[in-house]
Amino acid sequence: MADDQVTKTEDEWRENLTPEQYQVLRKAGTEPAFTGKFWDCHDDGMYKCAGCGAPLFSSQTKFESGTGWPSFTEPAVADAVELREDSSHGMVRTEVVCRRCGGHLGHVFPDGPGPTGQRYCINSCSLDLDPDAA
Repeated sequence: MADDQVTKTEDEWRENLTPEQYQVLRKAGTEPAFTGKFWDCHDDGMYKCAGCGAPLFSSQTKFESGTGWPSFTEPAVADAVELREDSSHGMVRTEVVCRRCGGHLGHVFPDGPGPTGQRYCINSCSLDLDPDAA
């Protein structure tokens, strides 16, 4: 996996991402709930990292969580994401990061539906949808 790593300077990231994507992917920001392009999207395909194009989540695992962000029960490939402890904002959460480029995607919570019981709560702007990779 190390051969696939994407590394760029901060200036290169700023050039390749929108300001909102940069704030979320590179600065661990969060888009406002119910505002992202994928929170209510029901199209088939593969959700890929907007920073590096790595396949992350299948539309087959997307579900309606009512939170205002796209939610998935599991990554398309387990090692596509890295989980990190996040103790910002006065609470302990589990951050979800793209393993390939290190971009912040969102957080995972243990309140999702079966079979995993997980809710990967992901920012829309950190994703691109590839309908041809369903």
